[in-house]
Order: sequence, then structure tokens, then C-alpha cells
Amino acid sequence: MGNVTLKSVAEAAGVSISTVSNAYNKPDQLSAVVRQRVLETAKALGYAGPNPAARSLRSQRARAIGLVFTERLSYAFSDPYSVGMLAGLAEVAEQFQTGLLLIPLMPFDSDRPEEVEASAEAMRAAVIDGVLAYCLDIDHPAREIAVERGLRMVATDDKDPRMDGLVLIDERAAAREVGEYIRRLGHRRVGIIVDSKVDSAGVVEVDDVQHRSMSFSWDRYDGFREGLGPDVSLHTVAPPGHNSVEAGRAAGAYLLDRQDRPTAIIAVSDVLALGVLDAMRQRGLTPGRDLSLVGFDDVPAAADLGLTTVRQPIAERGRIAGRMLLDPEYTERRIVLPTELVVRSSTGPATTSHTR
Repeated sequence: MGNVTLKSVAEAAGVSISTVSNAYNKPDQLSAVVRQRVLETAKALGYAGPNPAARSLRSQRARAIGLVFTERLSYAFSDPYSVGMLAGLAEVAEQFQTGLLLIPLMPFDSDRPEEVEASAEAMRAAVIDGVLAYCLDIDHPAREIAVERGLRMVATDDKDPRMDGLVLIDERAAAREVGEYIRRLGHRRVGIIVDSKVDSAGVVEVDDVQHRSMSFSWDRYDGFREGLGPDVSLHTVAPPGHNSVEAGRAAGAYLLDRQDRPTAIIAVSDVLALGVLDAMRQRGLTPGRDLSLVGFDDVPAAADLGLTTVRQPIAERGRIAGRMLLDPEYTERRIVLPTELVVRSSTGPATTSHTR
């Protein structure tokens, strides 16, 4: 639509140029009605707001990339998968003398418009040249803002066709291999722990329909089910809170204390599985003998604790994402990296007897 400026937005909205500027830079100086009118007019004209990089550098480049995720900032440094991904991304950013900005956002919830707007503002204001969308809902407004700003975008899922680059693993196929392996061991009563994006007071039993709205881990869950087959009795639960050892411990306790306790538990992440290991230890249960346990990711602690899991190249995903964002000579736009089922002592043949 041509070169849309602050002036053209101001004319279309019937306000002054300073009012348009304040709508983006000093929203507290405007009424909610006026600011909304300005933003809606700007969107209709195809204007995504002032370019933060242009404000800071004449070169129009921020020389920084962003990692966007819907979690607390501390999660990026405490979750072992996130740490590995961040390390790979930072390694490439350093090679290209580019900064790395962590952008934690609130999960998308249409019933909380103030949080949605806060997330949108964070993306509008971020002084970056590109972004890695990591654990970001497909309908999160931050994605739309990044597209409107013309930022280069790379993702670790293939749900959004607007991405400039994709760094993937075949989640479903890797999970299917887990299910097939557990089935070969003779397990016919299996618990699955999915990662929930919905806060709850306790462990929640979920069916297929609920799982679609509650969890980030659709593909892994579907793969587990396919590999296990139709005659396996499944019990699927979502823990309170997001991916953490504490959440896994709570979900593990719930499954272990059932009268019809499963003979195997599959968790969609190693972090959740580590929590299940804690719950087993508290009950005097030996992994691989009294009950089989499988995780996913192969974080560093998995090998030390003998956890059977799916190994994926975590840091390499971060490195490739960084190259897609920063290296003009890297032309691949869709990469699917290999995975491997790593069998350790936490799994063994099914047993019909168990102790309380």
C-alpha cells in the first residue's frame, strides 16, 4: 500500500501525528478508545508501528535476534532443553557479532485482553532483526505482530506457513517408536503424561478432545498412541503447571497411586519423567523392574539417572535456527533432524505383580 507513515495514519484516524506516536510509545497518555482507533487504522493501512531498529540505528538494523517463548524468563535458564537450545542459538549469534534478546510472553488467553495486549506491545517494541518462535502458540498475537513488522521468523514447529525457516524433528515418528518399544516389552496398561499449557489446581485426566486444547504436545501424544496400538489401556493425565520436575512428580504420584496402576509411564519430556522418578523413589519402586518409564529429549540428567528416552540434537536445533536467521549463505528453509530411541535401565518387560 505504498509508504505508510505516521502522518498518513494520523490523517486517516483524524488525530495528530504526536497522538499516533504516543499510541505506540506512550500509551498511558491516551484514552483506551483513542489508542484503539489509532491501532486499528494503522493495521488497516498496513502500518506495523515505528521500527525500533530505525529509532536506534541509522543502518536500520538492530544487530540482535529474539527468542520468543510463552514462559517466565527464568524458565529459559532452568529448563535443560531451553538451556541447550539457547546455547546453540547464542553460539551462532556470537559468530555473527549479533545480540540475543529473550522475549518472555504471557500465554494467549482471549479472556485476558490486557495480557494479550501486553504481549503484542512486547513484540512491537523489541529491537530485533529476526525472531525464533519457540513454544509459541499458533494463534498468539506476537506471531502476527512479527509478520506485520516484516521480521525474519524461524520456528521449531511446522504449524505456521508464514515462517521463513523451520528446524524440526519428526515428533510423531519418534514417539511412535517409543510406543512400539513399550508394546514389545509386553505393557498393556500405560500412563501418558502430557505437558499442559493450562494452569490447574491438581492433576487433570484428559481425553483426546481435551488434550487438543490443553497441551503443546499433540504430535508426541499421537505417536505414542499409534505405536502402542488399539488394545493397550491408556490413562492420560496433565499435571498442574507447565513442564517441570514438580509437575512430573505430581502426575507420577497420581498414576502410581491408582488401584489399576500402569505398568509403564511415558512422559512427553525428560523433565516430567524426572519428576516421575522422584515419585517412584518415594514409593520404593525400582524403574525398569517395578514399572517402566520413558521420557523424551535426552537432557543431560537422563543418562545419569538411566532414563530411557528419545535423543534429539537440542543445541544443533538452536545453531541451525541461528544460521537461518543470520547467515545469508545458508539457504535451507526446512530442516528435519534425526532422533534416536536410547534404551537405558528405566524400562524392562511388563510384570503382572506390583507392590504398594
